[in-house]
Amino acid sequence: MVAPATLRVVRCGGSTLHGARAVFSADSKQVGNNNYLITCQSRLHQHIINDANLYSSSLDGSIKLWDFMDGIPIKTFTVGSKLLALYALASSEDSVFVVIPKSDTFQLVSVKLTKAAGQDLEAKELSVVLHGVGASPKSIAFGREGEYVASVKDLNLQVYFFKQKQLNRFSLSAVKTKGGNNHFTCVACHPTEDCIATGHADGKIRLWRNFYHKKEYTFSTLHWHHDTVMDLAFSIEGTSLLSGGVESVLVLWHNGSDCRKDFLPRLGSPIEYISMSSDGALCCTLHTDNRITIINSNLRFSKCIQGLIKTMDVKTGLVVDPRTKALVLNGEPGHLQFYCLQSDQQLFSLDIVQRQYIHQAGLKQTDLVKVAFSAQGKWLATVEERDEVTDPELQLKLWFYDEETQSFKLNTRINMPHEDHVTDMCFRDMDELEDDSLILVTAGRDCVFKVWVMVEDTDPEGKYAQQSVSWNCDFVGSYHNYQATNCCFSEDGSVLAVSFEETVTVWDSVTWDLKCTFCHPPGKIRNICFGRLTCSKYLIGATDHGFLCCWNLLSCALEWSAHLNILVLQPDPLSEYIAAVSWLSKESSLFVFKPNEPRPIYIQRNLCKEKIQLAAFIPRDEPETVGSEKYLWLRRSQLFFLTDTQELMTLSTKSLEERLTPSSKQLAVEESLPVTPFSLLLGKHRCQQSQQDIDLGKRVVQNKHEQDSPAVKELLHTPAHVLPSASFLCPIFINSLLISKENKSAEVAADEVEMESEKAEDESDEERDITEMEQEDTSPMELLGEMTCKLSKSQEKELRKIRKTDYSWISAF
Repeated sequence: MVAPATLRVVRCGGSTLHGARAVFSADSKQVGNNNYLITCQSRLHQHIINDANLYSSSLDGSIKLWDFMDGIPIKTFTVGSKLLALYALASSEDSVFVVIPKSDTFQLVSVKLTKAAGQDLEAKELSVVLHGVGASPKSIAFGREGEYVASVKDLNLQVYFFKQKQLNRFSLSAVKTKGGNNHFTCVACHPTEDCIATGHADGKIRLWRNFYHKKEYTFSTLHWHHDTVMDLAFSIEGTSLLSGGVESVLVLWHNGSDCRKDFLPRLGSPIEYISMSSDGALCCTLHTDNRITIINSNLRFSKCIQGLIKTMDVKTGLVVDPRTKALVLNGEPGHLQFYCLQSDQQLFSLDIVQRQYIHQAGLKQTDLVKVAFSAQGKWLATVEERDEVTDPELQLKLWFYDEETQSFKLNTRINMPHEDHVTDMCFRDMDELEDDSLILVTAGRDCVFKVWVMVEDTDPEGKYAQQSVSWNCDFVGSYHNYQATNCCFSEDGSVLAVSFEETVTVWDSVTWDLKCTFCHPPGKIRNICFGRLTCSKYLIGATDHGFLCCWNLLSCALEWSAHLNILVLQPDPLSEYIAAVSWLSKESSLFVFKPNEPRPIYIQRNLCKEKIQLAAFIPRDEPETVGSEKYLWLRRSQLFFLTDTQELMTLSTKSLEERLTPSSKQLAVEESLPVTPFSLLLGKHRCQQSQQDIDLGKRVVQNKHEQDSPAVKELLHTPAHVLPSASFLCPIFINSLLISKENKSAEVAADEVEMESEKAEDESDEERDITEMEQEDTSPMELLGEMTCKLSKSQEKELRKIRKTDYSWISAF
């Protein structure tokens, strides 16, 4: 018996791309950082575990040597202290430089990497190079092939010369007379000359020369950026300097001249890091919105890899696009991002606000706050607002999906749909009546909820389904002048629930009559949702006083309540299950329940250390097989949640062996790999069953466990010199080949009985052949004018043997 796998929290997206400077491979064909390895010649990108060319460091105090082509660690060196930055020089093959904490400051130290045998080694030889350095990787740079190192922090520049063992320090005044800010932000060193470039908080760039002398040094100033210079990089020849900042513009300075410069604007978001390839043909910029951009040497855009965009606040929540099953949420300022969970890539970005965003602190700008899709994804509703203290600006926009252009087009724009902020919005979810009785409801702080419906429009420009339509307000509802906070429709769309502070009201969606109210226990309603399928008669609500309540709509009474501080309440659209996430004592816990049962079906304490802000159920393409009844709620949908640090997580029941990352999934699309005889021998081929074999009940038994075995994939696609030990792969491989007697199919059993009887049949074949050749058989097909050939017993036996032969190897050709 195999024990059922436990539920694991898995990070599935949203990992920070700009967490470390990107590094190009020696041949400039690939570029990678702490989460990705990207092929520069195509858009294909795959996850790897942690890559910085060959070496990587982490906060656990370890340095790993990787085979970055396969994403497999070769050696691990334990330093024993937190490692905040890592530098490797071509001139120092047996040592690397790292930044470690020391009391209230940081140190740059040299670590000697031992060449002893073994995978886990200790790096004990540490030598301090500089004291009082910055923790950011951008605050340290090496120049002239490692002859010296420069470090910047606050208002100080340090330069240490390795051969002379000489340290020079230079300081700047805090504020100049013209109001500039001289604080250092980044540093870069010229590859061949004695020149150091430093970036500053006021947007200036200084080029330092003659810094061998403490008193005779000189510097010149370049200035274009209006705000902080976030990173600098010299070209390989040193003839130009690249700079980037919050303006989202890459600036190319020629020969250190303030007069000669080129620009690559509109890169989307502030530039965090700049990297150059070893041949100088490519440049890579990493941005604060989780984007990697590849740029040619002539300052022309090449390609872009966009992960989950991280924003200051996800005001729209997590919404699922019914068409693409993509996760939809705030993206770039004023944009809506459609994020693919399978590829960890942005599918596309929809500009909702349609205004130029200005990167300036303290400036009030229009932002996207609410999003809702209709049941089939034909209509999209968005709310945008500019938060002004006295007079907020609001816009409600209705978009329809154009099949020809495969994009959303604006249909209706409504200025000031509410007099105050919109708190919630929802469509009536009715698949079969979506076009005829589509309804949108918005709730606002102006103490009302509004019902919006489609009406025929005389404007010939807004055409939808060969008919001009627009959206108008059909009904306005309120309750005792309380603020409307949440709204949702029942599964059949017959009733609407709207929460007004501490009270939940239920309305008839046809007559808009108030049917009943719920107000127990006290506390403002934080979330509400209806049950589904067999639990559709229940209404669930969570209050900010720490209560989870379930009301019965038929009896208009409280069914049950629980004392839980629920922050997230998310129903599964394909089942009766509801997921609730609580936050208590700095711990997020998950409760999964059915409304008709007060006892939770599944409880997961300490789900993660961060506070979970949002969650969403994503329907699966195919139902997943689960090993335990308590995981049945994950069979048809998968739960994703977003933490307050904007890390996207999910829950997985897969075992550790199934989640073992095979190299075939890391660096190549499995379908595009060449089929070899060896892979066919081990069951890697995927041939379809012929209709003739199905009709006769004869088929080749293919072991699904063997095909999906991680051990087989590792054997087939991993280079031999980096394969794990045989003792690790052998048990997994052997277990994948085992077949239990209970799972043996009836067809296989029939084949075994048939094989046992073949010997007896051979003895009587000769006599039966004579008899059968003389007999005539009129089949129904003959009566229709078609003649069928009658085979002898020996011919049938020969044909049966041919059918059992596996000819699937022909598919390789």
